[in-house]
Amino acid sequence: MKKNKIVSADEAIALIRTDDVVTTTGFVQSCIPEALHAALEKRFVETGAPGNLTLIMTAGAGDSKGLGTGRLHHEGLLGRVIAANFGRMPKVAQAAQDNRIRGYNLPQGVISQLYRACAAGQPGLFSKVGLHTYVDPRHGGGRVNTVTTEEIVKVVEVEGEEWLFYRATKIDVAFIRATSADPSGNLCVSKEALTLDNLAQAMAARNNGGIVIAQVERIVEQGSIKPKDVRVPGILVDCVVVAPPEHHRMNYGVQHDAALAGEIRVPVTGLKKMTLDARKIIARRAAFELPPNGVVNLGVGAPEGISSVANEEKVTPYITLTTEAGAVGGVLASGSSFGAATNADAIIDQNQMFDFYDGGGLDMTCLGLAECDGAGNVNTSRFGGRLNGCGGFINISQNARKVVFAGTFTSGGLVTEIDEGRLRIVQEGRSRKFVAAVEQNTFSGPFAQERRQPVLYVTERCVFNLTQAGLELIEVAPGIDIGRDILAHMDFTPVIENPIPMDLRIFRDEPMELLADLLNLNLPDRVSYDPGRNLLFVNLEGWQVRSKGDIDALRQVLETACLKAGQRVNSVVNHDGFRIGENLYDDYAEMIEYLSKYHYLTTTRYATSAFLRLKMQEALSRRGLAPHVFERRSEAHAFLEAAEREAAAQQALADVIPLRAAS
Repeated sequence: MKKNKIVSADEAIALIRTDDVVTTTGFVQSCIPEALHAALEKRFVETGAPGNLTLIMTAGAGDSKGLGTGRLHHEGLLGRVIAANFGRMPKVAQAAQDNRIRGYNLPQGVISQLYRACAAGQPGLFSKVGLHTYVDPRHGGGRVNTVTTEEIVKVVEVEGEEWLFYRATKIDVAFIRATSADPSGNLCVSKEALTLDNLAQAMAARNNGGIVIAQVERIVEQGSIKPKDVRVPGILVDCVVVAPPEHHRMNYGVQHDAALAGEIRVPVTGLKKMTLDARKIIARRAAFELPPNGVVNLGVGAPEGISSVANEEKVTPYITLTTEAGAVGGVLASGSSFGAATNADAIIDQNQMFDFYDGGGLDMTCLGLAECDGAGNVNTSRFGGRLNGCGGFINISQNARKVVFAGTFTSGGLVTEIDEGRLRIVQEGRSRKFVAAVEQNTFSGPFAQERRQPVLYVTERCVFNLTQAGLELIEVAPGIDIGRDILAHMDFTPVIENPIPMDLRIFRDEPMELLADLLNLNLPDRVSYDPGRNLLFVNLEGWQVRSKGDIDALRQVLETACLKAGQRVNSVVNHDGFRIGENLYDDYAEMIEYLSKYHYLTTTRYATSAFLRLKMQEALSRRGLAPHVFERRSEAHAFLEAAEREAAAQQALADVIPLRAAS
């Protein structure tokens, strides 16, 4: 006979024992089983049991003021926490910092995927995520304090490559959340913003002989949920608790939004236009890195502004925004709804989204930064006396094809002003972000360099690029003095060669025509042909190669110009301010090889950046091509003129030889 699994919250919580391992769901402020957290807190306060629990969770699940997992701060309730985020339960974080509980801060995607390992009875997870960060056991193993001594992360070698092995922790109790349940415990999530890891968590507890407690909004008739709508089958569920409305809000700021739940699609005429301030400057500059037709993840904080800028510049149809919580497409939500999306194309489970991210599916991510050092290391997890946690930062930053870190240059009271297209620092922030050494390494700059991952650091006043020599200052905002406004507020000196001005359009309160740049619509305007000298001049000053698609677009434009000339041409290319990811140099050199084979008589190029010249020369030399990369335009033209004179002399000699033979 089918069992009626509907019980009260108190009855369900009474099944939890001291020393149990409990996992709970929720992302930031969404999809939190608040009634279950409240009932667990109530039982412990009234009876002192259950105690010494281990709490396992992925993202933070609370409002940072005591709700969600913040309710579990009472002394003795928790003995250990394994989480990606501590910032949304500050009292629990403080207990960990005070050595009153044991704690581990692991990547969000790793914990999410470990649920599946637990469900399958596997000992743990092999992953490269976390190598060379504080999660690596050579740098702390993710332990958050000195009382935490047990190692749950190991470095292992598999077929000559380093991996991290994360040990799975068996789960006794799973708190999950859904919208509807039938008396047998079959669950659907029709009114939820996200699905997260409900199914994997339920399997992990069930297959360990534990219990699964589901919080729902309502009970429906047996068999009324369509089979494909059941996200967690009743065979995995032990208890169903109907929560009061105040404990089953979509998130702490929204009772219910049908568009966020995917129940309806609503007209989206555009996000509210951002005020032109430091935050918008950062978002505008970062938006220049967006890959057309690419898949993008945006972090919380300054990176969120990219959504607004993309909408304002009408580039949203050409990119797909995603969240690590599982939203694909649509308009990403912010504030209390962060992680969800209006008019999403799809909502997938969190662990599956991290499979996609870890496998290299992201074309670009833009994330915040709290600290950065000269080697390009970034800290977002522990700083200023706070244990915040890494969240999904490590998974995302290590595996995206391109990383843009975005944030103000300093923090704490920074005041800026934009006047007639120039930026002025009215009041400097109290805290430096560019420091001699980061307090905790959440992102390894040297490891990114080793893997040839393009990394950019965007602030309101300047832009840095990660090179083999460390951070290089490549762009400076108009009105900013390098010595007074940049170097004076850094604990290290970056590489400085020939930084160029940040695009002036960023500092004008009018559309930037970003779409034309991203789609390379203005690329033909950069090419001119002088038939008198048979010279093709290519002005790539300030242009950037974001993807192989940009190289293909340039090849097409140059080949069209050469074919129109009707003969092989001499070419000079201006690479001043030109930017290209280290992983694309070989593709760029292949394009030059093709043009040299079919369209060029000779070609030369110039760039003031010594690093660019070196990398270009290396790439061309690998293909057996003469580099011909000069520092100045005059040198490039002088080389070309010499080549023209030599060609003319050879032609004259060729004309004379037949005449002598005839005489």
